[in-house]
Amino acid sequence: MKMKLKAVVPIMLIVCLLAGIFAFAKIGVNDDPPGRYQTIMTLVGQILKEGHYQPKPINDAFSREVFTKYLKNIDGEKKFFLQRDIDELKKLENHVDDELNGAPLDFFYKSTELIKQRTVEVSTIYQDILSKPFDFSKAEKMDIDPNTIPWPANEAARVEAWRKALKYRTLEKYADLTTIRDKEKNGKTDAQLEAEAREKVKKVYDRYFDRLKNRTKDDDRFSLYVNAITTTMDPHTDYMPPLEKRSFQESMAGKFYGIGAQLREEEGRIKIVSIVTGSPSWKQGQLKADDIILKVGEGDKEPIDISGFPVEEAVTHIRGTKGTVVKLTVKSVDGTIKVIPIVRDEIKLDDVFAKSAVINNQHKIGYIYLPEFYADFNDRQGAFSYDDVAREIEKLKAEKVDGIILDLRFNGGGSLPDVIKMAGLFVPEGTMVQVRSRSGEVQQQRDRDKGVAYDGPLAIMVNEFSASASEIMAAAMQDYKRAVVIGSPSTFGKGTVQRLLDLDAFVKGDVGGSLGAIKLTVQKFYRANGGSTQLKGVESDVVLPSPYYEVGEKKDKDALKWDVVPQAEYATWSEPVDVAPLKAKSAARVANNEAFRMINENIATLKKLDEQKTYPLDIASYRADQKKNAAALKRYDSVNDKVQPLNISSLKADLDKIGADTVKLARNKDWLKARNKDPYLSEAVNVMNDLIMQQSFPKLKNNYTETKVNGPKR
Repeated sequence: MKMKLKAVVPIMLIVCLLAGIFAFAKIGVNDDPPGRYQTIMTLVGQILKEGHYQPKPINDAFSREVFTKYLKNIDGEKKFFLQRDIDELKKLENHVDDELNGAPLDFFYKSTELIKQRTVEVSTIYQDILSKPFDFSKAEKMDIDPNTIPWPANEAARVEAWRKALKYRTLEKYADLTTIRDKEKNGKTDAQLEAEAREKVKKVYDRYFDRLKNRTKDDDRFSLYVNAITTTMDPHTDYMPPLEKRSFQESMAGKFYGIGAQLREEEGRIKIVSIVTGSPSWKQGQLKADDIILKVGEGDKEPIDISGFPVEEAVTHIRGTKGTVVKLTVKSVDGTIKVIPIVRDEIKLDDVFAKSAVINNQHKIGYIYLPEFYADFNDRQGAFSYDDVAREIEKLKAEKVDGIILDLRFNGGGSLPDVIKMAGLFVPEGTMVQVRSRSGEVQQQRDRDKGVAYDGPLAIMVNEFSASASEIMAAAMQDYKRAVVIGSPSTFGKGTVQRLLDLDAFVKGDVGGSLGAIKLTVQKFYRANGGSTQLKGVESDVVLPSPYYEVGEKKDKDALKWDVVPQAEYATWSEPVDVAPLKAKSAARVANNEAFRMINENIATLKKLDEQKTYPLDIASYRADQKKNAAALKRYDSVNDKVQPLNISSLKADLDKIGADTVKLARNKDWLKARNKDPYLSEAVNVMNDLIMQQSFPKLKNNYTETKVNGPKR
């Protein structure tokens, strides 16, 4: 998943920092204004120094870190730059801090000049290499570890590096084609298949180099450069160019303004998969499934040719302001080409909203899926995750469920106010999280609603990708002994707060277009018990084998460290979850569970593959490797077959809402199917059955007592 991990406060609460945190005046446009890039760099430098939660000194050592990171960003496989380029650029490796303080952007411009030149050179190299047959009987190997391989010493060494890389890509295609031939007995010779494999690889690289030479702009490289700077401060301080800023705000709100069509990339083209019922495209009526979008136009501007664009980039051009017209040049299935004008309107991202189901097992269990803590800070009538989860709880209570599982797997976080209020749905008022600012001041973020929306058995599902607000939720339920946390050994470990700052607000006049925004780390999260969720994450009460490894904040050397603050004063739940027996029973089941045994075997295989640094370039060795690895990985494909299907169904109220919308019905069916044989959800249901048996029924009306955990006097 680049899964985005978010923890932001409402935009409306971001006060004018010019008069507060930042003690610098607005940059004005004068007779000799700085360029747009220089303006952004100066602002970023000041913001990092004056506003970051824990700023590193911006000095030569910081410059060298950025230098190394940026070169890795633009040539991570060491296939473009030559050693003499690196030697030349090294003269500027201590220059980044100067650039942040107003010096000319010498390193950025020099590296940009060189990478453009080398890209043009390599674009002829790959074509020449792929014009000649490869000898797959020759025993040789390719080293792929960028940390150990040197930069090419000269042009000949670079050609050799590309030859091996292209030979390996062709070998992959060739092996697949020979397997198909042997199965279908189509009569093609080895030479014909080798030529076909080279042609397939060439098409891939044709699109790749077309994008590098013709579509990658200086703005794209500059964005990478600034992010090399911001993420060296910490992994979650990001620079967002204008389009990315808009996408971020849309993801937080759970809505955007577009045309309502699902897209996919196919052979370098953007194809329509389906039209969303009731959307602008559906109402307009001309756009159809399987149409190919060739160009995207806006008003009287020259349409943009989106051939070769990834879907994510094509989408940024198709979306825009509500009520504006986007003109799509489309090639239909019958070959006709026409321009289709569509008025953009609001599209809600249903997939990011809370959703529930009922699982009928030993007990009747409610299941709530929450993919992120979304909040539409710009629209009071918009979607807020707290409100939606509260509604799902009421629906499940009406179904008379015996327990509720809240699934926060892959939930990267989101709105801090929403998670605080959401935790308050399950416990009365109290400190849900502590937040420390740059000054060292610690604030206790409390839910002040004394009511409890649900007082029955509760389980929280997490994995390594549960981050930020998800970790706050899991930690609060754990500290209050309100729920059992089930999942990976620990969550992601993102215990920091970011605020989105619009850089345009810091300048006077026009500096050549919008400057974008910076998502700045300004605070750090701590549990009610005082421990940070940063780096270590939240440890599950009931640990299940994880299909992932080496995931999380701890992988990034620039991550902020773990520490503690004094614990808050808070009251635990009157009927605290006793996790020890739940853990013991689950461990016994997991030890005898074939699906989890296969998952553990798969992890071992993946680790072994990840540690492999050289690859064979002859067909015999390649097939031997593939046969060995495929056997292990193929076994993992049948994991779900080892899981007893769950009796999971949608709520009648939800089905009534979907009605006869065939697209939504199909998506709902797929959503249920994905959970029907989920080994993790299946075991969570087992744990919930144990928890239901553990807790007495019927419950007392008031399920809360003042069992206090004493914190420091303030």
